[in-house]
Amino acid sequence: MYPKPYVDFLVHFHGLRDYFECHEILEEHWKSIPKHDPKKHWVGLIQIAVSLYHQRRQNYSGALRMMRSALHIIEIEQNEIEALGLDARQLREQLCKRVKDIENKQPYESFNLPIKDKRLITLCEAECKNIGCTYGLPSDLKNEFLLHKHTLRDRQEVIDERLAQKNLRKKKREG
Repeated sequence: MYPKPYVDFLVHFHGLRDYFECHEILEEHWKSIPKHDPKKHWVGLIQIAVSLYHQRRQNYSGALRMMRSALHIIEIEQNEIEALGLDARQLREQLCKRVKDIENKQPYESFNLPIKDKRLITLCEAECKNIGCTYGLPSDLKNEFLLHKHTLRDRQEVIDERLAQKNLRKKKREG
């Protein structure tokens, strides 16, 4: 019923609190969608995760920029958000509160997206159990890898793919 990357996003969001991975999962899904149908609601969800990643690292300017943008998209894409089993009104309220918290440089606190589809919650809880985490637990703020993943992860695969794409573009230009 829901795209697998979306469920994976929710598991990483609510179970592992790995917002960097949330971004990676949903961005890959969003990029796979035809350009003529951009589905901005995916961008809004990605930006929520990115904002929380920044807030948790105390990068308040980055967090605020992303959360304001996410809030704007969620307001415009309410029907699509509802179709994903979320309560759009409640999500908007949560994001408005988070914007104020970030503006006031409040420390990060975990929160859950307002899922109203009970079957989706059950699915996410089962997936969390399968990967060895618990749905809904707060972030482990002592986990340095989780907090600073963008600087600590192995990027060789990304670097190799970028080089391959660059070479492919070069070959096309050279004809």
